[in-house]
Amino acid sequence: MASVIEAPVALRPKSPRETDCTNAIFQQPWWLDAVAPGQWGEVTCEHDGRVVARLPFVVRGRRRLRMLTQSRLTQTLGPWVEPSGARPARALGREHELLAELEAKLPAAAAFSQQFSPVMRNALPFFWAGYRLEVRYTYRLEGLGSPDALWDGLRGNVRREIRKARRHLDVMEDLGVDRFYDVLSKTYERQGIPAPRTLAEIERLEEAVARRKAGPMLFARDRTRRIHAVAWVVWDKNAAHYLLAGADTELRRSGASSLLLWEAILRAREVTNVFDFHGSMLPSVERFFRAFGGRQTPYLNVTRMNPAFRMALTARSGWHRLAGQP
Repeated sequence: MASVIEAPVALRPKSPRETDCTNAIFQQPWWLDAVAPGQWGEVTCEHDGRVVARLPFVVRGRRRLRMLTQSRLTQTLGPWVEPSGARPARALGREHELLAELEAKLPAAAAFSQQFSPVMRNALPFFWAGYRLEVRYTYRLEGLGSPDALWDGLRGNVRREIRKARRHLDVMEDLGVDRFYDVLSKTYERQGIPAPRTLAEIERLEEAVARRKAGPMLFARDRTRRIHAVAWVVWDKNAAHYLLAGADTELRRSGASSLLLWEAILRAREVTNVFDFHGSMLPSVERFFRAFGGRQTPYLNVTRMNPAFRMALTARSGWHRLAGQP
């Protein structure tokens, strides 16, 4: 049986630093150590001494308003359940039981909010326990075949942008986290929102990713050494994920963003057979990702909050609107 984490100060995950009990790289203990050091835990189900289901979570907030969630540098989290070779009805029934057991073992909290991996499409036991399920969408290339086949799957305007960018831009790897963050920050400044994390936090994650060769930071640089755009793709055997990307506001028409995403796909196909664009619900971003030939794929946003937390969240949102804060 799994231990239940009771308080943030007692968070000591029992998982090894690497585990096969994952749907995505974001569930790896080493990833969670990097994005939420000392702030994450997990509940597990065991059978005959082996883990058959697990649910990691990040803890935020003080005791009365404690929230079980995920890091902003984590696209999805949610549960993992060991695949079953049983017939569909029996396998689904077993999955229901394990998910219900995981949910029951979660430590007491005022709120829960996670985005489940697209691979984990079952959240009925959470719905039955009073959680809210919301469908969101990403785009995924499943079956990274030959470069020619991938190229044929691109929309015509994307192919033209890539060809144009190749004439005057070089794609470089790992030119420095500080330079990556500088371009990334310009992107968020243009949108009037803060960067998702600080430079120090991204440095910590990059160090962990680089140590495991789990994906490069890519830079599109011209002959005068100006960086037009950046992209960071991370991967494991399950899938590659388009984690963060940005472009210099004054150089956005060079086609650099399309070039970098294409190069990320080509690099990813050497490691895995799935590329997840982390599709946005924003229309302009959705159109960009859709143009690369991925399949629209639903995933679940799973939430629950008690009345006190909901009131506190509403009050905080109202105060920020009055103060003009994001």
